[in-house]
Amino acid sequence: MKDESHLPVVEQSLVFRLRKRAEIRRNIKDRKSVQEGSADRIADLLEEAANEIVRLQIENSNYDE
Repeated sequence: MKDESHLPVVEQSLVFRLRKRAEIRRNIKDRKSVQEGSADRIADLLEEAANEIVRLQIENSNYDE
């Protein structure tokens, strides 16, 4: 993942922001899922959404060629 954290939020890509939010959720020590070492369903969903956006972007760029 390309680090866009130096950019203002409005200039960061949606994919970066989704993945960053998932990373942050997974590192909050007070979260029950982190304490138990279990999956964070919302963080997983954020990652899934980011992956789908990337997949669609790639698919769309292949059609443009």
